[in-house]
Amino acid sequence: MRALPICLLALMLSGCSLLSRSPVEPVQSSAVTPKLEPVKPKVTRPAPVRIITDAQDLVGKPFRDLGEVTGESCQASNQDSPPNIPTARKRMQINASKKAKANAVLLHSCEVTSGTPGCYRQAICVGSALDVSAK
Repeated sequence: MRALPICLLALMLSGCSLLSRSPVEPVQSSAVTPKLEPVKPKVTRPAPVRIITDAQDLVGKPFRDLGEVTGESCQASNQDSPPNIPTARKRMQINASKKAKANAVLLHSCEVTSGTPGCYRQAICVGSALDVSAK
């Protein structure tokens, strides 16, 4: 008779410990072969492109000019969020990274303009993509 309360107590305590566990995932049987998902190719990201704002930073460093690059941020209508220069700079960096071997951009100018076709206002940054050697 004394064993009954002890067994009930043990049963209640084990029941409470089961409530704190997370649900168990159902086990798949080995007879069913799992579907293999196609392997996705790894995306190679280009090296980061740094922005050079002062041409004096290039003095004494060998570099090659790879061409002009631009980046823009457009405000399509008066109700849209305003264009911002940091977004235009970032897009200029991305466009420079698409050029072969570009690892820097010499920033020429960033400005906000009005009256651009398709944009109420537009922030645009212009620069030169460069391949700066480590020497």
